Amino acid sequence: MYAQVVFPAAFRNAFTYNIPVTLSEEVSVGKRVVVPFGRRYRTGFVISLGSSTDVENVKDIKDVLDSYPVFDEDALKFYEWLAEYYISSLGEALKNIVPYGTDIETKKKIVSDPEVVNELLSSDKNNKTLRFKILRILEENPVVQFTRLQKLVGKKNIYSAVNSLESEGIISVLNELGGARVGVKTEKYVELNLPETEIFELLPDLEGKNDKQVHVLLELISKQEKGEAVAVLKKKLGLSDSPINTLAKKGVLKLSEKEVQRTPTEEFAEEHKDVNLTTDQQQVVDEVSNSIKDESFKTYLLQGVTGSGKTQVYIELTKKVLKRGKNVIILVPEIALTPQITGRFINAFGEKVAVMHSRLSLGERYDTWRNIVKGKYSVVIGARSALFSPLKNIGLIVVDEEHDSSYKQNEIVPKYNARDAAIMKGNLESFPVLLGSATPSVESRYNADSGKYKLLRLDKRIDNAKLPEIKLIDVTLEQRKKRMENIFSRDFLDAVHDRLKKDEGVIILQNRRGFATQIYCEDCGEIEMCPNCSVALVHHLHKNILQCHYCGVIKKVPKGCSNCGSIALKFFGTGTQRVEDELDYYFPDIAMERVDSDAINKKGKLGKIFNSFRNGETKILVGTQMVSKGLDFSHVTLVGVVSAETSLWMPDFRADERTFQLLTQVSGRAGRSEKPGLVLIQTRDKNHFVLQQVLKSDYEGFYEREINLRKQSGYPPFTRLCVIEAKDEKLENAAGALKSIYDTLEKIGKGLQIAPPNPAPIERIKGFYRYQIVIKSFRNIDPSGRLLREAVLESYINFRDKSRFRDVRVSIDVDPQSVL
Repeated sequence: MYAQVVFPAAFRNAFTYNIPVTLSEEVSVGKRVVVPFGRRYRTGFVISLGSSTDVENVKDIKDVLDSYPVFDEDALKFYEWLAEYYISSLGEALKNIVPYGTDIETKKKIVSDPEVVNELLSSDKNNKTLRFKILRILEENPVVQFTRLQKLVGKKNIYSAVNSLESEGIISVLNELGGARVGVKTEKYVELNLPETEIFELLPDLEGKNDKQVHVLLELISKQEKGEAVAVLKKKLGLSDSPINTLAKKGVLKLSEKEVQRTPTEEFAEEHKDVNLTTDQQQVVDEVSNSIKDESFKTYLLQGVTGSGKTQVYIELTKKVLKRGKNVIILVPEIALTPQITGRFINAFGEKVAVMHSRLSLGERYDTWRNIVKGKYSVVIGARSALFSPLKNIGLIVVDEEHDSSYKQNEIVPKYNARDAAIMKGNLESFPVLLGSATPSVESRYNADSGKYKLLRLDKRIDNAKLPEIKLIDVTLEQRKKRMENIFSRDFLDAVHDRLKKDEGVIILQNRRGFATQIYCEDCGEIEMCPNCSVALVHHLHKNILQCHYCGVIKKVPKGCSNCGSIALKFFGTGTQRVEDELDYYFPDIAMERVDSDAINKKGKLGKIFNSFRNGETKILVGTQMVSKGLDFSHVTLVGVVSAETSLWMPDFRADERTFQLLTQVSGRAGRSEKPGLVLIQTRDKNHFVLQQVLKSDYEGFYEREINLRKQSGYPPFTRLCVIEAKDEKLENAAGALKSIYDTLEKIGKGLQIAPPNPAPIERIKGFYRYQIVIKSFRNIDPSGRLLREAVLESYINFRDKSRFRDVRVSIDVDPQSVL
């Protein structure tokens, strides 16, 4: 028997391997195998089996990693679509299904002779070559991993220089088979190996001579044959290993290794409440239930105002799916949303619920994944990667806050959108998909209006709660009237003071991290910029550092201007740290917490903050967009927005849509019970159309204007976009690579609108220059995007085969959320 194996790498071919007799019972479609690949070993996915092959000199599979298949043939069709649509290899798509750190592959190690290296360095006069850099590193690191050497050199393509040094006998390159970074955790257990009657007969002989052994036996007798972890027993009795090992050698005790489950715990908890659905909620549940019963595919768009009880609808639908013996995936865009929604689902479904997100440790993620494979869980909740959990027999996928841009993968290939991928998964596997939002994306609402999705509505808040009153504060006018107190208007501060006096909750939004967003020299106009990126460094007050939010580089706060030396430095712009700092000045005795990625970097911190806020111990939450979505605290009556312009002025076609969504969503955190809510939004552009629609809570008015602008300008949903980006440390290489691709696209891209290569809006990130081509495919000509994908793929393959810039890093992003 032979197996077709694909690898999580850019090449698109499947490779044939022989299945040894010893592994014939273990190898099956959907399992991972370790196989020889060239001079190394790699982990790949088995996608098909056969009894014959035309390939000669077929190598054997070395090992099988999985006890159970991690995907079946139905799931394979989904991953084939994912690879084809987002222009990646099948192996790259399948890589999403397994947790990070579980692959096994050969790792290159470089070994050098320090004396030989020193001789070469002393004789080599050209110290600017790549060869010299490598030798200088090897002088200090005679034994180094290949990947580590790449990082130290600061260059990925060092293969030619390393091969040259190896052929000259200066270094040796060793291939070692490395183990997985994460695996099953075990713990040593001890239990009685004899009946209790025999143990009691032994005790008189041990008393007085070996009291520690007596203590061990009495403790284990009290466990009633359950046994105890050795580490726990030793700590409890204050013992070493010696008495336990002695009794084990005599056959009185039995030592064994038992698996330990690394189960994540949620710090945030809510009391379980019995909820009666409103008439509107019940109508939504009944409508979606028809597709659940029929086991048929249909996409529903649930447009419900903030506080209308969408989460309870998800729970009721999940109950119906589980009754039919099916499973459910609930997708949420932010880790910030998981504590509350997870708590409510655990209250409803207990241990059937698994949580998957990036804040889990490698071990927690691995154990959760293995238990999903084994069928232990029926409900999986998490961010976009939860879509790829190996949950079988799915009856429903819910995509909460479907408009959110974080459903789009921007970092690694394939650059998928989890919302769109969920819909295709439902289509291929015949189950309904429910998209939920108070402010649906323009594309989703258009699909509903055109009949592609079924539009469902919840237009009223539950418990007779009213939508909050929204007011715009004109910062420019307030400054003229001298009514601004640093970054806050007096009305803003008065409203905060009033709510605190009533012991009500306050949420403040500023969608920028750090203290000041720029440091500016008043004498020469110089701004402190990141040395690796085309962006300003952000001042973080608590650590007193400047940090780049793109590459992470950190610098000390300068005492003078780095350009002219002047000490007339001005800290310009406002981040969440500054908001927190100034609120602390005006309200020094009030407990407040900051919710942004800097503040919640410890596991469990977010849940603790939410617990404290819900219990009234914390009075004010200050945060980025993490506080704008999904949070449900009945005592919050005031929401303040420090600056409405943080996203409004971005040079991106979705800027208006994102601003409307963000401000509407954060406004919805106020007044979610009988107490009325107030929203204050500070702005310098009070008459802007978007802000006026937010003021009126008018999604329909915003949508009508936005959809007409998109149609006039040729943007989604009337076109499909693709961005091809080249990155290189040299500007001319990035530009040259895209010129090669552009020339091919111009010849074969009939019906496509292809913009010439241009520098990206943020031209340099992490030391790499960025060039982009933006391609539009009109849906009336190319409804499925097939012409677009074929042209892009052919141009990319031609570039890799023929261009002299083929070593430049090129990425393809179909349906990008942003062109920045």
